[in-house]
Amino acid sequence: MIAASRITIALFVSLQLSAQSAFAAPPDQQEPSPYTINVRVGLAVLPVTVTDGKNHPVSGLKEENFRVYEDGRPQEISIFEDKDAPVTVGLVVDNSLSMQPKRQAVIAAALAFAESSNPNDEIFVVNFSRTVRMELPHGVPFARNREDLKTSLTMISASGETALYDAVGFALEYLKMGTCDKKYLIVVSDGGDDASKRTLPQILATANASHAAIYSVGIFNENFVGQNPGVLRKLSKATGGKFYLPETVPRVVDTLKSIARDIREQYTLGYVPTNQADDGKFRAVRVTATASGGKKLSVHTRAGYLAPAASGAQAALRESP
Repeated sequence: MIAASRITIALFVSLQLSAQSAFAAPPDQQEPSPYTINVRVGLAVLPVTVTDGKNHPVSGLKEENFRVYEDGRPQEISIFEDKDAPVTVGLVVDNSLSMQPKRQAVIAAALAFAESSNPNDEIFVVNFSRTVRMELPHGVPFARNREDLKTSLTMISASGETALYDAVGFALEYLKMGTCDKKYLIVVSDGGDDASKRTLPQILATANASHAAIYSVGIFNENFVGQNPGVLRKLSKATGGKFYLPETVPRVVDTLKSIARDIREQYTLGYVPTNQADDGKFRAVRVTATASGGKKLSVHTRAGYLAPAASGAQAALRESP
């Protein structure tokens, strides 16, 4: 993603959603975290996952193991991080009527995700049915301990129709309040939507232009007409995230633990693009990685970004193939 110097995010987010939320002011400016990558406008920052031929994560790589190309031209890596850094994560949980039989499993999975995450992660919870709700204790912008998160998750009660697109749009905006460089959404749903004001093309465009990777977990009922796994796949593909389809509801816990590990094991690469033109065009990005013996490895990241337009709008990385 194209990262910039920290910006104070306005508390009021105009989403045109049927949302009920209580926003709290972000914390006052603090001393820089040792995990924080200090960046400036014009620096592209990529979260990168590397796996071997058996799809196992590969750790221990060095900067010299990576190559970055933009529109086919090699770029000089100026930032390399391989440590477990805190991230901002939004848990977007479907609590429509179709999800009622899976409610306890989803709560257990979300708590398992938190327990497997970096203890300094910023986590928030968005519950949705027909309406979209922030479920954090009043005055708390992010859950920083297990009890806050547990309280938020136990507020879930399955009811009504489904406004998935509105919930994702709301969560993408709320992510901007986070102070971590890398941002993610974890969407747990059956993919159905029958209540949103936004359309799928609109929310895909928002996701494509966002700074977040969306991991989606599909939980489905047999013979339920409204479910739509294709929507979840599209959201994840558009942002360089991953789509998971657990075989059984109890496996959702293992799935969210796997997502937490995937996030913690990512590398971070940054570079200043040689092409600094503010033309609003898409720049294709390719990252390669090789092991010490020269063996090629598989790399998963976003496929590129939209360069700033002439107005100087901040660029946004897009989807991974």
